Amino acid sequence: MHQIKAVFNGNFDYIENIKVSPFSRAYTFSDSVYEVIPFYKKQFILFKGHIERLQRSVDALSITLDVKKVTAEINQLLSSSSFDNGYIYYQVTRGADLIRSHMHSEHMSTETFGYITPCSFEAKKLSVMICEDTRWGRCDIKSTSLLANVMNMNNARLHDCDEVIMHKDGILTEAGASNLFFIKDHNVFTPALSNNILPGITRSILIDALSDKGIKVIEGDFNYLELKTATSAWLTSSTKGIAPIENIVNIDHSLSLDDSLYISCKEIFDSKFFG
Repeated sequence: MHQIKAVFNGNFDYIENIKVSPFSRAYTFSDSVYEVIPFYKKQFILFKGHIERLQRSVDALSITLDVKKVTAEINQLLSSSSFDNGYIYYQVTRGADLIRSHMHSEHMSTETFGYITPCSFEAKKLSVMICEDTRWGRCDIKSTSLLANVMNMNNARLHDCDEVIMHKDGILTEAGASNLFFIKDHNVFTPALSNNILPGITRSILIDALSDKGIKVIEGDFNYLELKTATSAWLTSSTKGIAPIENIVNIDHSLSLDDSLYISCKEIFDSKFFG
């Protein structure tokens, strides 16, 4: 396995040499946010959108961040890469307390951590299951607090599924690590943004790209039972691109990968995302 190149608080090294305090609030409280920034052929995809979302996340937590420093570190990680396609994970933590306490110290040094790793962006066909969305009420913040996602996705794996589609009181939200789109009656739908949904950068680029080609994406509140009559569905994320859903196991519904509208959406997205 290749050695993973990383940066911690401005110091570049291989990841096995990085040491983090056990009192880091990322460990004790998930008091941290992150971004996953993809690159293809050594070029970042939607870098500005990811940095702007990172800024919104730290602002929501009142964490101080030097965005110019972050940008320089991310660019240095990319320049050190020996592979063309991959992503950079970048995390910002409030800092390390002297002792664990829910109320953080007033003056803390922000911790930053990033690493670079290859990614194939292969569009794998997915089997998914529907589950109740039990996450906290601010999923619009890209927090590292992902325990509900972890529990749901590992339960899905026990049922031979790759992902989950979540709903809150019957209304679709998103997948465990992706946004959801589906086709019904020759229209494209996606759940409307709210505090229960992360504003995905890939979601945004797809909606804009389809709009440029005259395909309107209908955003709204949809009951998960709508998926029983969907002809096609897919998930979007920075590492998946567009990943088609082949089967939804617990409503016993198979979806078409040959739907002409889905194929058009995929072609438009690939042209925009991968250039």
